[in-house]
Amino acid sequence: MIIDTDVLIWYLRGNKNAQNAISVNIPFKISVINYMELIQGMNDKSELKLLQKYFKKWSVEIIQITEHISTRAMFLVEDYYLSHSLELADAIIATTALENNEILLTANDKHYKFIPNIKINKFRPA
Repeated sequence: MIIDTDVLIWYLRGNKNAQNAISVNIPFKISVINYMELIQGMNDKSELKLLQKYFKKWSVEIIQITEHISTRAMFLVEDYYLSHSLELADAIIATTALENNEILLTANDKHYKFIPNIKINKFRPA
């Protein structure tokens, strides 16, 4: 299971559904893009240290961008940016899931549902 940034943000905000979703999927994976998005939302180093503590506790695997992931993401952006506004980060997260044959847990299923062969579990914060 790859957990999208939005679910992790809900967790950090204390959302019970996110806490349940995370707890039943430990250990899980994220894209390095998810990790960088989370860091960009941090207010200070103490929040970053807390996130790193959680990731260690949960045995999170951070999947790096490979040549296959970047090439496949490039083609997804070519195919879906103009028609569906597929953004770079979402393309890389999607191809990380596809290349690793993983399900993507996300509340932002509209960002991904048009991508062929992607497996999505919809997260709902409420």
